[in-house]
Amino acid sequence: MRTVIQRVRHASVTVNGSTTSRIGEGLLLLLGIEDADTEEDIQWLCRKVLGLRIFDDEEGIMNRSIMETGGDIIVVSQFTLMASYKKGNRPSWIRAAGHEHAVPMYERFVDALSEGLGKPVGTGVFGAEMQVELVNDGPVTICMDTKNKE
Repeated sequence: MRTVIQRVRHASVTVNGSTTSRIGEGLLLLLGIEDADTEEDIQWLCRKVLGLRIFDDEEGIMNRSIMETGGDIIVVSQFTLMASYKKGNRPSWIRAAGHEHAVPMYERFVDALSEGLGKPVGTGVFGAEMQVELVNDGPVTICMDTKNKE
């Protein structure tokens, strides 16, 4: 699994003119899934996201997690994060999982994150054409890949 984590002032996801999710301060996650991803990847990534200390404390130092701030999270499926760009200029998405694996993994990740956060996590619509709006706070943007745990 690959994710791009953005600390946001606010974010929303719109599909076909309808807003599916909207949050204030918190995290927007773009999530890419490959066939090799497992439940272990879901659990590891959830722990990292929920424990990531990228919110300012009282002294303005990034020392607080989303768990401490009470912020919200939106997770958007993003198969293009799995792009391979080694040959030529047209990316290949051969590493991206097909729907039969990706959809249950995405749903399980959202459920696990929601369970850990203690409240619902916003989503987009898997496989849909989405418009994602955000105001990146900082900007703070972090990329993680469960294949680089060590």
